[in-house]
Amino acid sequence: MTLKEANAFVGQHHRHHGPVTGHKFSIGLSDGEKVAGVVIAGRPVSRYLDDGWTLEVNRLCTDGTRNACSMLYAAAWRAARAMGYKRLITYILESESGASLRAAGWTCVGQAGGLRWTGRRRPQVDLYPAQMKVRYQVEAAP
Repeated sequence: MTLKEANAFVGQHHRHHGPVTGHKFSIGLSDGEKVAGVVIAGRPVSRYLDDGWTLEVNRLCTDGTRNACSMLYAAAWRAARAMGYKRLITYILESESGASLRAAGWTCVGQAGGLRWTGRRRPQVDLYPAQMKVRYQVEAAP
């Protein structure tokens, strides 16, 4: 799936985030008739995690189709591994359960980040809910 197609789906369906600027790959999930969800993966936002072996799921969005999130997280990990990456990470809001991540074999590594962006490039208006984030990851076996 192209980034343009994935971003259009995110723009229509995501609860609290908009489209992304770039990506390494995007995957779409179909229910046989229409797109039921998308996952967009790219370089980690945190420069400390951008080691060349790690990718980040920057957006995952579904229309509510049962098990779509878990399928997309698993598909993203298979694609990342096939491209040679050793770790895939993502962040969820503290208010989200993470059940689909755990079902796809991901591990919670704890709280990450802060309530809001800081620094010179921070947006003037919050672009997402001001909550702590929780980082999940999946890694290749050593």
